[in-house]
Amino acid sequence: MLRSAPPGRCARATAVAIALVACASPLSAQNSDASLFAQPAAARQAPVTLTLKDALALAEKNDPAVLAAASDALSAHEDGRQARAALYPSLSGRSEYLGSQGNGKLAESRFVTNDGVHVYRDWAVVHQDLSPAALSRVGVHRSDVAEALARAKLQIARRGLAATVAKNYYALIVAQRKYATAQTALDQARHSLDISQQLERGREAAHSEVVRSQLLENTQQQTLEEATLAMENARLDLAVLLFRDLNENFSVVDDLDAAPALPAPDEVDHMAARGNPALAAAVETLRGASLDVKTARQAFLPTLTVDAVYGIEANALALHSAVAAARELGPLPNLGYFVTASLNIPVWDWGVRRSKLKQSELKREEAAVDLSVTQRTLVRNLRGLYDEARVARQQIDLMRRAVDLASESLRLNTLRYQAGEATIVDLVDAQTSFIQARNAYDDGMVRYRLAIGNLETLTGAF
Repeated sequence: MLRSAPPGRCARATAVAIALVACASPLSAQNSDASLFAQPAAARQAPVTLTLKDALALAEKNDPAVLAAASDALSAHEDGRQARAALYPSLSGRSEYLGSQGNGKLAESRFVTNDGVHVYRDWAVVHQDLSPAALSRVGVHRSDVAEALARAKLQIARRGLAATVAKNYYALIVAQRKYATAQTALDQARHSLDISQQLERGREAAHSEVVRSQLLENTQQQTLEEATLAMENARLDLAVLLFRDLNENFSVVDDLDAAPALPAPDEVDHMAARGNPALAAAVETLRGASLDVKTARQAFLPTLTVDAVYGIEANALALHSAVAAARELGPLPNLGYFVTASLNIPVWDWGVRRSKLKQSELKREEAAVDLSVTQRTLVRNLRGLYDEARVARQQIDLMRRAVDLASESLRLNTLRYQAGEATIVDLVDAQTSFIQARNAYDDGMVRYRLAIGNLETLTGAF
């Protein structure tokens, strides 16, 4: 039966850790009189029971790398919206007043660019870019690539975090199991000591066997203390990942015996080819580099922009007014339009465009090499992790059989020692074998779960 850890050390460690976090916050100046060892509010509440899925959800809310990758993905999505909007005509309003000094003789300005002392401009401007980049929608495709790349990096961050959380989650579970095993071993050592003392009183065993039993009890007591320390440290490691206030008031669900089955090799290969984020990131990087080459080549082509203006540019802010140079014609209409079409033909730039094209081609070649390396690395890691999971799964049955055999050996040697047919050495060896078998089985279960988790970083969840 699993006993609770000594409450004093755990409570004090929790209180100290949360008090230190609180002292680092701006509000610590207001609570300077609070005790450093005050029990946190979270420790006074009922403990939270967490599954691995719950732990992953909490960790994603606190991990800086995942939060940064999620922010980059959202920003890349907004870049895509802006790139699509840039393809359509833009409408803007413009209102100006140009006040100039007159020449004192005519109703004209001293500045030849203004046809009067007072000039009013109220325009509605429609702008349209008809460059090759806009017509081929390269900017939109490039933004799609950037968004896909950002989402792939987000998946990489999430899967890496999932592997880290699983490692710490099952480290706590196996620490709890080894703590329970150490408790059982201590109980067995105490029971062996009682038997030795009874045999000594009945003159059926020498005092040396009692001494050996006492040494065994001391050893198991030390082992229990070490297991307690390991369990507390594992809880702290997991709490750092899950809670911002370093709350240790939680328990985890032991699901080691409910590990998922290992899929067939063909299915794993298909899942990796379809859902590996590192491979997707390499593919999108190459695609983006190819689009950059296309953009660099389009710089050699002419560009056309069209601006259509409708509004007023007159000496009076009115729909009709007299022209200063010909007032005898009476009021004339001011409202109208004009269109400006600009054709820019690149001729000579000292080789800048050709240099940029060369740079983009070099980056495309580098992206192609990176994609090839990523593919080979994926195949190697996929095979290695799959073999690791397969071997770990095969060994679990052997380890479970070893636990059963060690338990039966311990039971038989205990009966033989009570009957005086075995020595304390035989009993100690049986107890040691049982403890080692139990711990090896727990380590083997964790090894399989972690191998599955590492494999899922390449394939996605099974």
